[in-house]
Amino acid sequence: MEDLARRAGTSSRHLGRHFGHLTGTTPPHWLHTQRIRHAQELLETTDATVDTIAAAAGMGTATTLRRHFHRSVGVPPDAYRRTFRP
Repeated sequence: MEDLARRAGTSSRHLGRHFGHLTGTTPPHWLHTQRIRHAQELLETTDATVDTIAAAAGMGTATTLRRHFHRSVGVPPDAYRRTFRP
């Protein structure tokens, strides 16, 4: 957040308020949502492993992706993939 604010030439507090006003959410929550959406796209369109998808989506490890994915989407990544892939 500090890096983004510095690049934008503003304080992190102001950036957070402005971001929240425009998007209705906080920057960390928005980023988390984008990472989950990217993981969903990769699960739907590739045969990549959950480990590979976790790294590509910025989640780090498969364990982290599984935990956050299940909390956000309601099913684990493997079950989600089975819904979209034969």
